[in-house]
Amino acid sequence: MNQPPESMTTENPAPAEGQRTIALVDDDRNILTTLSIALQAEGYATRVYSDGEAALEALRKNPPDLAVFDIKMPRMDGMELLQELRKTSALPVIFLTSKDQEEDEEAGLAMGADDYIAKPFSQRLLLARIRAILRRAAPHAETDDTPPTPQAGQAEVITRGRLAMDPARHQVTWDGKPVSLTVTEFLILEALAARPGVIKSRNQLMDAAYPDDVFVDDRTVDSHIKRLRRKFRAVDPDFSAIETLYGAGYSFSDG
Repeated sequence: MNQPPESMTTENPAPAEGQRTIALVDDDRNILTTLSIALQAEGYATRVYSDGEAALEALRKNPPDLAVFDIKMPRMDGMELLQELRKTSALPVIFLTSKDQEEDEEAGLAMGADDYIAKPFSQRLLLARIRAILRRAAPHAETDDTPPTPQAGQAEVITRGRLAMDPARHQVTWDGKPVSLTVTEFLILEALAARPGVIKSRNQLMDAAYPDDVFVDDRTVDSHIKRLRRKFRAVDPDFSAIETLYGAGYSFSDG
């Protein structure tokens, strides 16, 4: 029987002022090393853990700005790690999953993961998701009664009937009720809501949510649409604004 690998923990020196820190939790040391090098090349400080139990204690004591969890790990898997972490922390988390773990993806997103990426994955996609989530998380440091300072080129709030989307804050409401979306879900919904009634093909929605060099299949987009509908129906059981045009794609109705 294969034994779990010896626990690996790497705590780099304290990050420079203003430098963001990313924690990586995966029992594959090649992935830990490769991603750590790629993230450091992008200017991030990194910490790596091959053991969920060791990661949990460290993340509680000294939270990073964002964490990337593998799901399948010995001792404590990514799902258990997120469940324990969510008891005390709202730390942004991205899951790395295998293509045959759709149920795990569903459960992880429901539990509070911010996004998931299927293995094998593009480093460019992961870096794009990390940047997007960190941009989204930044406004949370502001108090609710202090509006953000307008900036040149800042996206305006999108209002379509009962839907309101604030790209700067990554906030979505339906009939004034908040709806929590992952970065990918937000980008797909934004592409649909930009032109109500216009049919968007799956390829167009892929282009809106993923970098040009990343391949995703039709099932991936369909899965995101399924989750979007489920989240909106949790606040409005009659939600039907995202329409399926069989053989063509999807559209958004603001009627």
